[in-house]
Amino acid sequence: MRKDNNKTIITARWSWGLAALAALGLCAGCGPTPTDRLQGYVEGEFVYVASPLPGTLESLSVRRGAQVKAGDPLFALTNTAEKAARDEADHRLAQARANWEDAGKGKRPSEIESMEAQLQQAREALALAETELERQEKLWRADGANSRDELDRARSARDQDRQRVAQGEADLKTARLGARADQVAAAAAETRVREAALARAAWDLAQKSQAAPQAGLVFDTLYREGEWVPAGRPVVALLPPQNVKVRAFVPESLVGTLRLGNRLEVFVDGVPTPLAGKLSFISPKAEFTPPVIYSRESRGKLVFLIEAVFEPETAVKLHPGQPVDVRIGA
Repeated sequence: MRKDNNKTIITARWSWGLAALAALGLCAGCGPTPTDRLQGYVEGEFVYVASPLPGTLESLSVRRGAQVKAGDPLFALTNTAEKAARDEADHRLAQARANWEDAGKGKRPSEIESMEAQLQQAREALALAETELERQEKLWRADGANSRDELDRARSARDQDRQRVAQGEADLKTARLGARADQVAAAAAETRVREAALARAAWDLAQKSQAAPQAGLVFDTLYREGEWVPAGRPVVALLPPQNVKVRAFVPESLVGTLRLGNRLEVFVDGVPTPLAGKLSFISPKAEFTPPVIYSRESRGKLVFLIEAVFEPETAVKLHPGQPVDVRIGA
């Protein structure tokens, strides 16, 4: 009976030993992060694309998860009012330019010809008046063959015809000159105002449809077609590859050895090989600083934020919020 009990005890001890070994093996498989790695996470700095003007979302040209290139159309809002304003500004500019050109011209050719004909008539009347005055003067000198009144009337008619000729010449010269300099300057200024108004109207119209400012991932679309979009509210959120970063916190004992541009490796779950990056930012201040004077014992509590960037073909493999491990100086 004692032998059987001893066998039972030996068998139980052997089973416990196997279980302990199995437990040690499992713990080895799920052990902590290696000491040369830092825990971090992926951060994305998004580019929010919006229109400065409100309107109904007429068309959405992209979907979440799509890759776009710089200049690709993203969305368009209704633009009926902006088109009408642009067309009105265009017509007003054409009117202002016509007024400016008209102000710099003289009267029409037919009007000039009419004034020239009137001037010619005045000159012929003056010639006749001068002839009549000479005749009256001769008669006056010939023993008073005419009266003093007749001589004065002839001289007055000659003077009046001279004034008509002078007036006709001045009118003809003015008609050929066009508007006054101040009026021409005012017309030019009005044209500049209309050009600026047209440029503003064209800009407003262009803002109702937006294109991708740079290449990247369409991370999210915030409105659906048919919805009203207030002014300045983002419709599409883009994530360019260069805006994907990895953030980690390094202890105070390590931060003094880091330099911008240091190479590092990022380990991502499910990816067999680490991703290569470089250090792009080291925080100038500590995080979680204890509210006491620094001492050698408290230094171990200090950590500093660092950031790393990647080449575009590497950045597309990372996703914001993803936990990673970082090894510096690889």
